[in-house]
Amino acid sequence: MVSIMAKKNETAELREKTDEELGQELDEAYRNLFTLRFKAATRQLERHQSVSEARKRIARLKTLQTQRRLGIQ
Repeated sequence: MVSIMAKKNETAELREKTDEELGQELDEAYRNLFTLRFKAATRQLERHQSVSEARKRIARLKTLQTQRRLGIQ
C-alpha cells in the first residue's frame, strides 16, 4: 500500500520532468498496464490491485500533461 506522502512525492517528481519525459513515462505506463492485463487474463498476476494502480498512474500522467497544456500549475 502506497502512502499519501509517497504519492505526493511521486507527483512532485513528475512535475519536474519535461514534456518529452512525461510522454515517455506515459508510454511506459501503458505498456506496463498491457502486461498486467495480460498476466491477469492468464492468471499469472499475484496482486490484482496493481492493475488499478497502473490505471491511476496513467491518469496522473495525463492530468499533468493537460495541466501543462492549459497552463495550470
